[in-house]
Amino acid sequence: MPLEKMFVSDARDAAHVGKTVLIQGWIRTRRDSKGGFSFLEINDGSCMGNIQVIADADLANYKDEIQRLSAGCSVAIEGEVKASEGKQATEIQASQVTVLGWADDFPLQKKRHSFEKLREWAHIRARSNTFGAVARVRNQICQSIHQFFHENNFLYVHTPIITASDCEGAGEMFKVTTLDLDRLAMSGGPVNYEFDFFDKPSFLTVSGQLEAETYATALGRVYTFGPTFRAENSNTSRHLSEFWMIEPEAAFFDLADDMALAESFLRKILSDVLNHCDEDLQFFDQRIQKGLIESLRKVAETPFQHMTYTDAIKVLENCGESFEFPIAWGTDLQAEHERYLTEKHVAGPLILTDYPSTIKPFYMRLSDDRKTVAAMDVLVPGVGEIIGGSQREERLDVLTQRMAEMDLREEDYWWYLDLRRYGTVPHAGFGLGLERLVQYTTGMANIRDVIPFPRTPGNAEF
Repeated sequence: MPLEKMFVSDARDAAHVGKTVLIQGWIRTRRDSKGGFSFLEINDGSCMGNIQVIADADLANYKDEIQRLSAGCSVAIEGEVKASEGKQATEIQASQVTVLGWADDFPLQKKRHSFEKLREWAHIRARSNTFGAVARVRNQICQSIHQFFHENNFLYVHTPIITASDCEGAGEMFKVTTLDLDRLAMSGGPVNYEFDFFDKPSFLTVSGQLEAETYATALGRVYTFGPTFRAENSNTSRHLSEFWMIEPEAAFFDLADDMALAESFLRKILSDVLNHCDEDLQFFDQRIQKGLIESLRKVAETPFQHMTYTDAIKVLENCGESFEFPIAWGTDLQAEHERYLTEKHVAGPLILTDYPSTIKPFYMRLSDDRKTVAAMDVLVPGVGEIIGGSQREERLDVLTQRMAEMDLREEDYWWYLDLRRYGTVPHAGFGLGLERLVQYTTGMANIRDVIPFPRTPGNAEF
């Protein structure tokens, strides 16, 4: 009868004491005792903690293999789960230790490595405590996202990665082409897109929103969750060239509905992480950001306050703080402004609304004052903006006027305008960058450390 395979996370539970099991994982440490046995610390990625394995000297491969084991080696352990007399609840008394892979000169030794150095080893950094914990929290967030939208009658739609539309109008997009760039460079002539694969300039998407609107106006409530790309030449700790976006879109929603959805969404995600990732969050709270758990719990349990952009500007102008970026109505708020509002002014989560139309994209609904749009940003302490959304402009004449003001050609968005011609309805949605949310829930300072393989200017390794 084959042995029961068990994850380390389960083997650490005292409920399994007495079972004979097989665990498989990687050596974290080996410590030899003068009493004629060795302590092996094994981790398989299923949890933050290791399980201790006791390997006696009478095992057949004790001298030849077990006493050669070092960090990074992969092993299969057969043995009995026993109650431990140490800090841990259980340990395993090994009846057999099989070495599956040696790891001589393994780079990740017990000493602490800088996050910068670990980015050079992105292929093995997930074996470290920090990046294993980041991966588990990221996974929980993704699971919760799908569960939340499923429970709220949203359908998951897959919007295209290759597009001819610039949703944000910023022009910072990666071009997709099959043309021979070397020949084009030598010719010195203009690009003839009739010879390109899609017969027109095509790009990697910066957002699935516009395409999601097409399905929202047919199915009611939809959401996208996929990779997006920005060709912004920025090397800050807040920017990636490739990142994942969550974008719900709902027909018959106005701005108030949109804000309520964003608040309940964020509460759900944070509550799930607090409930299911306690060991990992304890690690982040102790090693990365003191007070993290309390901060997350406060946002998960505190009703979000509301304020207009105009009122926020007045608060910032009169607060007496010295900001690096000047305050003026009509300019976009910077992270320092957003953090002041959440951390000092309201001491909690805040939703700002009614931004100037001049600093927001063409698709946001123009307000009656013709100066602002029905936009909202969700701000949280420690980060600033974490969600951005709006009610969309459903009036064809106003939308075309806004596009003209921004020098956007109607023929490039003919299908988007059709949604306003054929049964237009009020609708709204928002966008949330997954990596920004993982940063917030883990306290990790650099966004490059919350995605498995970061893509940034000059870096497409692995």
